[in-house]
Amino acid sequence: MTISSFNDTEPFGRFAPRSLARTMIEMTRSLPESWLGRRAAYGLRRLVINRLDGAPVDVETLGARMRLYPYDNVCEKKILFTPQFFDRQERALLAERIGDGFVFMDVGANVGAYALFVAALAGPRARILAVEPQPDIFERLVFNISLNPFGTIKAVACAVADRAGELTLFLDHENRGESSVKIVGSGTAKSVRVPATTLADLAREEGFERIDAIKLDVEGAEDLILEPFLQHASPSLFPRLVILEDGSGRWQIDLPALLREKGYKLLVKTRMNFVFERS
Repeated sequence: MTISSFNDTEPFGRFAPRSLARTMIEMTRSLPESWLGRRAAYGLRRLVINRLDGAPVDVETLGARMRLYPYDNVCEKKILFTPQFFDRQERALLAERIGDGFVFMDVGANVGAYALFVAALAGPRARILAVEPQPDIFERLVFNISLNPFGTIKAVACAVADRAGELTLFLDHENRGESSVKIVGSGTAKSVRVPATTLADLAREEGFERIDAIKLDVEGAEDLILEPFLQHASPSLFPRLVILEDGSGRWQIDLPALLREKGYKLLVKTRMNFVFERS
C-alpha cells in the first residue's frame, strides 16, 4: 500500500495545516506575481515543508478540496502554496470559454488541478475526462475527485500516445509530474508498464461528439498524441481550445506549425505552455 492510499482512509480535514504552517501558507497565497513575491514564496514554502515532516495537507485550492503531498511533485507544491501563480493566463482563457455542457479533456491530469478547476466552474452538465497513467498519482487524483461534489469528472488510468496497447512509462520519483512515455532527464528515473490508447480512441469510447477544450501535459510526448489525431480525426472533433505544455525541445515535429495548418491561432505563449484556439 502506498503512503497516499494509506492516508486516503482518513477523512478530509484530518491533515489540515495547523497554526504556523497555516499562517505561512496563507502568506504565500497572498504574495504578488513578481520576482520578489516568488522568491519570498519559495523561501516560506521550504520552511513549511520542513515543518510538515512528510504529512499530506488538506486544503481548498482552485475552487476544490484536495489532499496534497508537496514533497515529490512540483504541481502539488504550486497549487498548495501559490495557486495564484499556477498557469494564471491559461486558466483565465479557459474560464472565459466554459459554458453549459462543457466538454474538457485533461491529458496528464496529475492530481487533478485542471480537471477540478474546470469542474468547479462548469456546472452539472459538464463532461470532464481526467487521464493519468502513473499509478500512485492516479490514486491521488481519484481521491481528490472524491472529496468534491461535482460528479462531472471521470478518471482514466492510462497513457495517451500514437498507438493503443501497452507502453513503458518512465517515472521520476523526485518530481512525479515529469513522468513520461519518453525518457525523462533525471538519472533517478525508473519505469513501469502501463496501458495506452490514442486520443481518437479515447474520445470515441467516451462518445464525445465535440471537445470544447483539452490540456496536454505529458512531458514532451504531446506530439505523439496530437499529430495522428489532427491528421486522421474528423475536424468536427478538433478541440476548440488547446493548452499545450511547451515540449518543443523534445518534439519530433513542429507541433505549433501543424496546429496552425489545421486552423488554430496562437492566443498566448507563456513560460510553460502554448494556448491555441480554433474558430
